[in-house]
Amino acid sequence: MRKWNFCAGPAVISEEVLGEVKEELLEWGNSGMSIMEMSHRSSIYDQVAVDAKNDLIEILSVPESHDVLFLQGGATQQFATIPMNFGHTTNEADYILSGSWSKKAIAEASKVIKVNTIASSEDGGGFNYAPDPSSWKFSPNASYVHYCPNETIQGVSIHDAPNIPKPLIADMSSVILSAPIDISRFSMIYAGAQKNIGPAGLTMVIIDKKFMADDNEDLPNILRYSKHAASNSMLNTPPTFAWYMAGKVFKWIKRSGGLDYFKNQNNLKALTLYSFIDESDFYQNPVKVKNRSIMNVPFILKNPSLDAIFLKESESAGLLNLKGHRSVGGMRASIYNAMPMEGINALIDFMKDFEATNG
Repeated sequence: MRKWNFCAGPAVISEEVLGEVKEELLEWGNSGMSIMEMSHRSSIYDQVAVDAKNDLIEILSVPESHDVLFLQGGATQQFATIPMNFGHTTNEADYILSGSWSKKAIAEASKVIKVNTIASSEDGGGFNYAPDPSSWKFSPNASYVHYCPNETIQGVSIHDAPNIPKPLIADMSSVILSAPIDISRFSMIYAGAQKNIGPAGLTMVIIDKKFMADDNEDLPNILRYSKHAASNSMLNTPPTFAWYMAGKVFKWIKRSGGLDYFKNQNNLKALTLYSFIDESDFYQNPVKVKNRSIMNVPFILKNPSLDAIFLKESESAGLLNLKGHRSVGGMRASIYNAMPMEGINALIDFMKDFEATNG
């Protein structure tokens, strides 16, 4: 039996999907070769790529006004590529600071354009809540507004997409596909794949076509979203294996019941774990209740000197990667789509036993 993997990313992948990939690894269909050995220009791989794109469009109900891109470089590359493409018109943009990843996005964008941090919940470095969208004061010359709906490290979320008068860009790396999204509210969504989609190496971009048409023509083609779109995400050789695996995950999501199903499951998993933590005097979650993440649940022990023992014993019990990010410490359970309820129950059972022994 596989152990329970609570890693924040690269993260757990459905056993059903991994089993399918295992069966197809040596030879895809009757092609005589592995999907990893296949030309991305071949008719066989083209069908794999098109199917994956169409499935994602169906799952997220992506409107015809938007295009879907399969890119490389991770969300970190997007931190720089976005201001290069869309900050050139006014040379400034508005950013929301709600945790470590939005802070990194601000640092990178600041090298390219003027960044206006129009709302922040840093408050001495804690990030235990998110700035309420009603408090965001937009700059008159901002080309766009950028925010991170789910901060993986701190476990802080802005759950409802705001309606704003500017183009809205969101880093959804750790929350995409966990619930339905109203794509029409966003000029651009981007997400590293290694949370709810598949293996690392792939970055999803969902972008409004009109917004994309105003990208910076002075950039090299490889940095322009419009050029990637015109080449069906094959301007250069794409991450073919990661794209193929993403397609497998998309079909698994559809078979499982779609995003409504996963929204209900994810909320149930998170509520179960948060309820146990809240009822305990031994464990604590530091995040304001309305901003608690559904995907990433950080918690601290009443006695921090027990952290190392907790991690050692939890790993021995088959509960992997529970150590919190080095910048915040404590513990963190990442409970993405592929983590079943059984994993949550196993974690809670261990936490009860550990508290009984060490409390």
